[in-house]
Amino acid sequence: MEGTEQNKSRVVVIDSLQSWQFYLSQACNQKCPIVVHFTASWCMPSVAMAPFFEELASSYADVVFLTVDVDEVKEVATRMDIKAMPTFLMLKDGTPPEKIVGANPEEIKKRVDGFVQSIPVSVV
Repeated sequence: MEGTEQNKSRVVVIDSLQSWQFYLSQACNQKCPIVVHFTASWCMPSVAMAPFFEELASSYADVVFLTVDVDEVKEVATRMDIKAMPTFLMLKDGTPPEKIVGANPEEIKKRVDGFVQSIPVSVV
């Protein structure tokens, strides 16, 4: 029997504007970077990226990973100027420094690596 902790998703599904604001605020307060996957259930490339995004999330313990379905949380997609799916945003302190449009796992991994490495880590 495998440990349930290993199977627990590190990707948080955003289901409202309130949950978006809550996680953004928490991450800002903790100086934690955020990677967001904007998706839609009807967009097959976006759906196909979900397992990759889960795997990516398990590689970065100090990064918050969020998923937003643009049809379920239209306000967030509009605020973040999301025009196509999948779109990946990397945010620090609430400002999107990078936007990646399209299902390109190698490019996304490379950009997330660079993004995470550019953030100073404070040791407590």
